[in-house]
Amino acid sequence: MSNKYTFTAIVRRENNLYVAGCPEVGTASQGSTIEESVSNLQEATGLYLEEFPLKETQHPILTTFEVAANA
Repeated sequence: MSNKYTFTAIVRRENNLYVAGCPEVGTASQGSTIEESVSNLQEATGLYLEEFPLKETQHPILTTFEVAANA
């Protein structure tokens, strides 16, 4: 029996690559495009879950905030 989960992917650009991370599981991957990095993250997360099944998952709360910085 296969379970389906929905996870969050946070993607950031680092030099010439995009790095995608999954905060719920702690997996990460990279690719030359956003789509490739997320696809690689899906694969990495799937492989991780084969070895370490989830008991439960909670989605993070994503928000923004401002900080004043004096240069």
